[in-house]
Amino acid sequence: MVIKSLLVWMGLLTLAVLNGAFREALLTPRFGAVASHVVSTFMLCTLILLVAFASLAWIGARDSAAAWRIGLTWLSLTLAFEFLAGHYLFGSSWSKLLADYDVRHGRIWVLVLLTTALAPVVMAAWRYPRP
Repeated sequence: MVIKSLLVWMGLLTLAVLNGAFREALLTPRFGAVASHVVSTFMLCTLILLVAFASLAWIGARDSAAAWRIGLTWLSLTLAFEFLAGHYLFGSSWSKLLADYDVRHGRIWVLVLLTTALAPVVMAAWRYPRP
């Protein structure tokens, strides 16, 4: 189950990068930075929910405990990638990385993190309802 959930997270990472490229290439020039980040955030949240729904059976997560482990693992990996790769690999400053959490300026990245953590739990409950 661990290897499969890591593979799915790598797919989510790929989708997030593609989503960001789409935002920068098409949305930001047309709608501006704030609006494009909001649209991009909701697009990525939707993709995460769909991937979680589609992958849970393959991963083997059929109960809430397994779904929680997967969600928290995905969240941890996402945060580690965002901050460590963002700073050390891509050269972003810590203040720039933290700016994505400033909801007062329309930065709602925290919704992606919540969705990442909760998507396996919500989708497992929907896919495998308890009687």
